[in-house]
Amino acid sequence: MVVASIVNDSFSGDELAYDFSGGGIAWFLILVLGSVIAGFLSRKVVFPRLMDLLSKTDRIDGKTLFAPRSLGWMIGLLVMWQAVDWQLANIEIGEGEYLWNTGLMGDFGAICRAGFVILMLLAAYRLVDYLDAFIVVEGDNIAARRSLASVAEAIGRLAVVVVGAFVIAGLIGLNLNGLIAGLGITGLALALAAKDSVANIFGAISIIIDQPFNVGDWIIVDGVEGEVITIGLRTTMIRTGNDTIVTMPNSNITNSAVENFTMRRFRRIRPSFDFEEDSDEGGLKKFCEALLEQVLADPRATKPDDSWVRITDSLPSKITVSCNFYCESSARIQRELTEDILLMGRARGAECNLSFHEPRQRRQL
Repeated sequence: MVVASIVNDSFSGDELAYDFSGGGIAWFLILVLGSVIAGFLSRKVVFPRLMDLLSKTDRIDGKTLFAPRSLGWMIGLLVMWQAVDWQLANIEIGEGEYLWNTGLMGDFGAICRAGFVILMLLAAYRLVDYLDAFIVVEGDNIAARRSLASVAEAIGRLAVVVVGAFVIAGLIGLNLNGLIAGLGITGLALALAAKDSVANIFGAISIIIDQPFNVGDWIIVDGVEGEVITIGLRTTMIRTGNDTIVTMPNSNITNSAVENFTMRRFRRIRPSFDFEEDSDEGGLKKFCEALLEQVLADPRATKPDDSWVRITDSLPSKITVSCNFYCESSARIQRELTEDILLMGRARGAECNLSFHEPRQRRQL
């Protein structure tokens, strides 16, 4: 080979130290420099460009995104390991000449290989955070895709940890056959001990399939109300209105009723007005008709066929007029329209010469 011939002619020579020639040390430093450059380019050039090209979300910006440092070190060790193995397999040194200590470099290559495997697992664990770049896309189904990405990240991390445990056990020389056989014997005990964890995993799968809620939805489940932050493999995290985090097992969620406010198509507004018992009947009916007409004329009001203003209660001390209106599913619009309806009611009541009920303390005789 041309490269092998060049290395042999240019870098081999008399021994300088520990079976290394001066050229051999220089060649080793060149390989180290090449590995460092390869790791640097893979982390800050190649990886960002690939993510910018393949990702489906604007969150990824190839100009500012850097890969995890573990990925750069992994590529550097891979290049060094392969270079040393190639060197040992292809370059033959003549008698009396030296390049480097093959035994020492063979051990160095094995260390590079082990380091590459460990860093590959670490990089894979870190790269799980980028799974959403291939799952989350813009569109109507963005919430469902965020939920899928949340569970996929949890499953990915678990898979990396399990695979990593077996790989590292193999690197340090543990007998995996005996371990696997032992798992068969203790499988029943482990299954009984981990039944809650297994139930939570199936709960996460059930949430993704049935989609009773997605990440970002506001829900009430098992007495807890708040926004869904993450859907993990074992638990779901909910941020409450007090800005606290509640961690709820997935199995509890799948066995409880879930009220999802985000999936509402509209919001209901039900104010009521109390008038004095001696209010004029004609004035009350006029009030109902005028308020209904004014509210339905507002562009924020929806579902006119299901909207009404009616007398719903008549007590010795007061007459109650109840309202039923709808607006689009927006908390801001609901608050604003509710306030305006109350003000409209006061104005229409004054126009109809109606007196609003005022509770009075009565003396006991």
